[in-house]
Amino acid sequence: MLREQIIREMQVSPRIDPKEEIRKSVDLLKAYLKKNSFLKTLVLGISGGQDSTLAGKISQIAISELREETKDSTYQFIAVSLPYGEQLDEADRQDALAFIEPDKTVTINIKKAVDASAETLASAGVTLSDFAKGNEKARERMKAQYSIAAMYNGVVVGTDHSAEAVTGFYTKYGDGGTDINPLFRLNKRQGKSLLKELGCPEHLYSKKPTADLEDDKPALPDEVALGVTYDEIDDYLEGRPVSDAAAEKIEAWYVKSRHKRHMAITLFDDFWK
Repeated sequence: MLREQIIREMQVSPRIDPKEEIRKSVDLLKAYLKKNSFLKTLVLGISGGQDSTLAGKISQIAISELREETKDSTYQFIAVSLPYGEQLDEADRQDALAFIEPDKTVTINIKKAVDASAETLASAGVTLSDFAKGNEKARERMKAQYSIAAMYNGVVVGTDHSAEAVTGFYTKYGDGGTDINPLFRLNKRQGKSLLKELGCPEHLYSKKPTADLEDDKPALPDEVALGVTYDEIDDYLEGRPVSDAAAEKIEAWYVKSRHKRHMAITLFDDFWK
């Protein structure tokens, strides 16, 4: 049954202990850095939304613990602000940064780079749609994070969780192109419970989630774009009752976005046959 397959793949547990899950995510990041001893930095883009706030706080905890345990002061967490021009919820981003208390903050306005890319493509006869330009923004943000990571012996942390992964609601090689995803296995409501446990300001996890990538549809809520609510997605992943319409929508997104969760196809993959 497709639902059983999806639940197994997304690794969501119907019940969690927030403290235990925080510890699992922190320990994952610490173990990765210890195993790859040349890495000293975690890099993450902070938007002011629930997912990056949670991943950011977990990253800073991991780095602080590593510094204390190893007495190596070169470990650091860099939080990156990546607005396109002016961000509508900039106040939330600042509140998220105040909550996270990152070792270092870098701000890179991606507007000139994205607009230049769009203009260059247009001059070659390729005019980006508003949706495609949104993906351009996401990829430019990720490119900037990898540039920072390259200069600080760093690894790029992702914000992808299972309620996002199941629908493929991210840009391929944009926010979906990271090195390590400490939130995968959690759904949206479980992420909220971890932030509550960490003492996060409520407005940062109670706000409507939005990718905010399209100029023509600023701050478009994720749930409007998906046609299904996160509560429905969370219930589906936890094995709880959901309507047939919600299940069909989730499964349709899962099938349609399967390519995003797969490495580049080779001759030896069954995926293409």
